[in-house]
Amino acid sequence: MADLIVTIDGPAASGKSTAARGLAQKLGASFLDTGAMYRAVTLAAMQHGINLKEEQELLGIIKRSDFQFHADKSEMKVCIDGVDVTEQIRSPQVTANARYIASAQKVREELVQMQRQFAAEQQSIVTEGRDQGTVAFADANIKFFLIADSIERAKRRQAELRDKGATENTEETDLSQIQKEIEDRDKSDRDRTVGPLKPANDAIVIDTTNLNIEQVVDKLLSHVRENV
Repeated sequence: MADLIVTIDGPAASGKSTAARGLAQKLGASFLDTGAMYRAVTLAAMQHGINLKEEQELLGIIKRSDFQFHADKSEMKVCIDGVDVTEQIRSPQVTANARYIASAQKVREELVQMQRQFAAEQQSIVTEGRDQGTVAFADANIKFFLIADSIERAKRRQAELRDKGATENTEETDLSQIQKEIEDRDKSDRDRTVGPLKPANDAIVIDTTNLNIEQVVDKLLSHVRENV
């Protein structure tokens, strides 16, 4: 296992992915993007026409496919059966269907093993997700849990979608819809029986509502240096 493991958990659009990348760069550590792993399994299942609600079929895809995850600076390169799908797994269709993978208990268990295997091949990692400090790396050196007001998270997601060209409309109704989707996702993540969204008992909780990404990374880095 890696000598240094830093976990960053939190709800959607709390800033954990960007913060994890930034912190990994500051520490010279590898970035473990757990969301990319879930998306990779989702894409493989979609490519094979698998029923995403059938856990056994999903497990079969994991067994039959060769998933490779490589640390590459601030991004994790993802390959399925030797094909680079790093960009493909970010499509809206994959994003929408990843929830089926996240809610399947035995599939999540397989993915946790993938995450631990990745960590075993690195000297130090910063990993982000929703159950990294509670399930995947319960013995991590330091754990963070990021939070932010749902309206602020909705604004961040709206800006992200606009930057990607996914929407040209920034009306309040759209923002309200995004906020509702985020709050619905929060409830789904909190209520699931396997790997529910919650801070680890020893996690440092940081509210990012009024912080920019540089301030978040600096705060995380300060805690790491004080505690590790």
